[in-house]
Parts: sequence; C-alpha cells; structure tokens
Amino acid sequence: MTATEAAMAGGAEGPAVADWEGLVTAALLGTERRGGPGAGGPEALLDAAAVQTVRRRAGLRPAAAGPLPVPAPADARPELPEPARRRLAQLLAGRGHGGGSGRGTAPDLAELLPQWLAAAHGHGYRAPAELLPALLEAARARTDLRAPALSLAGPRGLWLAGLNPEWRFALRSGTGGTLLPDPSDGPAVRRLWEEGLFAERVALLGLVRRADPEAGRELLASAWATERAEDRLLFLDSLREGLGDPDEPFLEAALSDRSRNVRVLAAELLSALPGSALAARMAERALACVGPEGVEAPRACDADMQRDGVVKRPPAGRGERSWWLGQVVEAAPLSCWSERFGGLTPAEIVARPVAEGWAEDLHAAWCRAAVRQRDAAWAEALLGAPSAPPAAGPGTASLAERARLLETLPEDRRAAWVAGFVSAHGLSEAFQLLGVCMVPWSEPLGRAVVDALDLARDAGGYPWSFSGVMGLAERCLDPREADRLAALAAPPPGPTASAGAGDYWSEAFQRLVATLRVRAAMLRELSVA
Repeated sequence: MTATEAAMAGGAEGPAVADWEGLVTAALLGTERRGGPGAGGPEALLDAAAVQTVRRRAGLRPAAAGPLPVPAPADARPELPEPARRRLAQLLAGRGHGGGSGRGTAPDLAELLPQWLAAAHGHGYRAPAELLPALLEAARARTDLRAPALSLAGPRGLWLAGLNPEWRFALRSGTGGTLLPDPSDGPAVRRLWEEGLFAERVALLGLVRRADPEAGRELLASAWATERAEDRLLFLDSLREGLGDPDEPFLEAALSDRSRNVRVLAAELLSALPGSALAARMAERALACVGPEGVEAPRACDADMQRDGVVKRPPAGRGERSWWLGQVVEAAPLSCWSERFGGLTPAEIVARPVAEGWAEDLHAAWCRAAVRQRDAAWAEALLGAPSAPPAAGPGTASLAERARLLETLPEDRRAAWVAGFVSAHGLSEAFQLLGVCMVPWSEPLGRAVVDALDLARDAGGYPWSFSGVMGLAERCLDPREADRLAALAAPPPGPTASAGAGDYWSEAFQRLVATLRVRAAMLRELSVA
C-alpha cells in the first residue's frame, strides 16, 4: 500500500490530514522550515496534497444548473470551401515561424491572416462554427483584425461573444456586422443613442452617418448641448464621414463652442468645404498675406481669427507670425491661388521663388491644405518629380508628409510615383511611401522594388537592413510574380562585397517566393466551387 492509499484509508502510516492552506504554506516555505504536514519531507507533503485534492473534489456539490442560452441565430451565407477552411484553421493556429531573420524560408502566416480575411469577405463566406472561438481570440489580440474577423464571424460570432466577457469588444464594435440596430430603424437607433455606452454611441453615430449623413447629423444635434466637451469632440469627428455642404450650419455654430478643441475641429471640417463661409474668410486673409509680390505674415491674431480656428499661442520654438500664417493658408481653399497668381497652375505656383525665408512655412501649409482638401493636382505639384532628391522637393522633405500627399492621388498615379522614387533613390527611405500603395502592388512598382532589392544584394548589404521592405513585399507583391522571382532565390554567382551575404539574400528571396505562392494558393482555395 502506498502512502497516499494509506492516507486515504485513514491508516496510521499515512500523513496526517491537513487543511489546504497549510499545505500551500508548507510548500512555499519548505518542508524543513515548516512542521505539520511537511514534517515528513517532500514526499509526505505531496501525499497529503494528493489526499486533500481527492477530498476537495469528492466533497464538491454541483451548482444549480443555469438556463440554457438562446440558440445561435442562423447565418444564410455560404460555407467556406473545404480547402479554405483548412487554410483558415492553419492561419489561426499560427503555424509557421514568426517574423525576423531567424525564421528561415517559412512564410509568416500570421501576417497573411488579414489578407485572407479580406479576400473571404469579398466572396461573402461565413466562418465555420468550430473556428469561431479562435477567430474571436485573434480579433481580441489584434485590433487591426476586428473588422474583417467580425464580418466573417457574422451573427453567430456575435452570439458567441455575448457568452464570454473577454469577447465583449465585438458587441461594441461599429464594424463587421454587430448588434447595432439597422440605421433605418428609428426607434431602435434612438433608444441606443439615449441609453447606450459611449463606445456604442460613437459606433452608432458612424453607422447612421454612413447610411444617411443628414440623419447622422440630426442625431448628433439632438443631444449636442448636453454632451461633455471630450465627447462632443469625438462625436464631431464622425462628421468626416460624408462631409458636405449641408453640414455647414451645424459646424458654423460649433465655432462658438465652449471647448477650444471642438472649435478647432469644427474649423478644420469647414475648411475642407471650399464653398463654406469660413473658407471664404480664410481665403480673404490668406490672399492678403501671400501674392506675387511676396509674403506678409499676419501681425496679430484677433478674436475673429481665433473663432475661425486659428490657435493664437504657437508651440515652443515657433514664431507667432509664421504660426498664424501657416494656419490661415492651410484653411484657405486651394482654388483661390490660381487667380491670385495670374492663372498659373499649381506646379507653376509651387515652383515660384519665395523671398524672405517664408518658403518652408508656405509650402508646408499648402501640403496640409492639399491633404485636407484631397486635391490631387496640388499634391502632385508639391511632391514634385520622384527622381528629385528628397531634400530638394518643392513641397516638403518629410517622408511622412509625402506619404499623406500620395494618399490623395489616384491609385495608379500613386504607384507610378513611388515606383519612380524607388528606382531613383533605392529603398532606404521608401518604407513609408510603399505603405500607402494599394495591394497588390502594380507591376511597375513591384518590379522597381524587386530590382532595388537585387541591387542591394549585389552591393553586399544584408537583407535584414531591408527587413521592413522585404516584409511589405511578401504581403504586397502580386502573387503571380513568384515564378519570375524564383531565379533570385539562388545565391548570386561570383564573390559578393560581403562574405556570406549571398546566402542570407538567397534565404530571404526563398521566403519571399514561398509567401507569394501561399498567397496565390489562398486565393485559389477561396474560389473553389
């Protein structure tokens, strides 16, 4: 008979029965320092713990059964094809190695999940029931996955999320098919707007605004006077969706709001409406400051300027006049400058010399105006030729600002400009610019990136110096390029400038080709009838 069996039988050779807390204390302090159940040494302590475990389990009374949950709602969308179901299970399980230089040639499957979800959404499939828990866990861990994951999960995923507190984020999301009411259901919308949590109300306002901009604005106006300042700010930001001239009276009234942040945001939104009264006032101020004869920045920031969103106090290290000038020019409609400069085009205006050191402030303000007003002609003028040195660009040398300008261009012109930039300057400063291009990359852009990587390999650099761009290439190159790229996976002939670099590049290109082939397979699997 073992010591445990003897203890359970109540024999003298077993250790004394002890309470659970005493056993835990003895285990933490050590059997040599604690008497009682641990006095017989570690084996006796473990025997006593085994006895207590059985006693605790045997003495547990079953809890009263709770009511069963309501059945999951139906989802009429078609099921995933079996190959696509297996692929989703693989992606959710996180098979394959993570990113970094040590993952060999294996594709980073976790980074392919967003593309798979987007493609599945385009086919209108529903998630398999058995994969809903893993799908919700993925959405909980990565906010960038929430919209597509909840869309795939559908009503059954929301039903399941309601049974687990850790998945309650799904019930408060404004994306992907949630428990938000139909925007045309007036009573339900009104009830949630008056009784819902703040996050639910923000999501609801965005939903209604997308469906009917006027109804969304009226919903906001109904409670505007009673909202907190910080809430008004976030609610007002929802008007970016579907912003139009009918919003002007509401925004004009918001210029007199008690909160300075609300006033500034209202002015920003109004300046995005070239026909608004605020835009006309700003144009008048800007034209008085800037013209063919030069620049004369404002000498004061009066109450009317402040009401129109001009912040009086500049940040540290910035002069008052340049600060005011930038805000005024930024808010003026770009259409006013052609007439002011005698019918010149945006490119011709930007190319004009600016005296007295105002060029940087003026061009930076025009850049912000082009982004705010989504003006592609001005954006291209401020970007300049992609072959020009970044520091000598006509608008801004900031890569972040250039990326924002690029986002205003049509997709084909955006990709063409970035392809020219990569061909002229390589990849060292291209990461932010590549990130705003549509996926998959166009053939000229993809070819420019691959050629630049090949040149970097021939120059003897190591691939981890370009790990960010290589990761983008894995996710953004057209999968049909895999066969053409296979030749780059072999080590380059002859010596390289840095011993051993060829093998690392070969591994990186093998991983790139493998990832493209997985992406191609993903798309085929989703198209299986």
